Amino acid sequence: MTSHTITAQWEEIPDDADDVVLVQGGFRRFRCACAKPLPDRVAAELHAMETGQCSACLGSADQEIVPGFVRRCAACAATGKRDVQLVWEVAHSEAEQLITSALVRDMVARFEGPFRLSEVADMIRLELDLPVGRLPVGPRVRDLLRAMEAGGELVMLSAPDELLRGTSVVLYRDPQWQRVTDASP
Repeated sequence: MTSHTITAQWEEIPDDADDVVLVQGGFRRFRCACAKPLPDRVAAELHAMETGQCSACLGSADQEIVPGFVRRCAACAATGKRDVQLVWEVAHSEAEQLITSALVRDMVARFEGPFRLSEVADMIRLELDLPVGRLPVGPRVRDLLRAMEAGGELVMLSAPDELLRGTSVVLYRDPQWQRVTDASP
């Protein structure tokens, strides 16, 4: 049986950079143990799909967001398998249908002052009677809260938990927001 272990390596930019994907000051080169040419990220993703591996983490179950910061793959629930990835994609689509902007606004309106992402997600799970792990509630709620923040309805009160690449790539674990109408000058 042929091994299809796909690896992504961060390297310095060479003189001939035709077969690499440039990423913020460095590049990634993709290789598979089966020796199939993988000139770029798209080719690596297609090869992963053809061999039953997750196209987000390329079968490794880990994603290196930027050099030195690795997290478990959320697209396949850290299994590295394509079938699990497809189930999660369906779950994300279902979450988009169930968890609407109106529902999140209704939950946010119940808070007198500042609130955390986890608090809103827990309220929505209770409201929709969803067991933990049934749908990606947290990521969907986060996306809608960020959209509300971009629209001027909310202001984020949290500082980043980690600076991954200076101030351009930051990590928030459980950010805190407040409605703009609640904010006092």
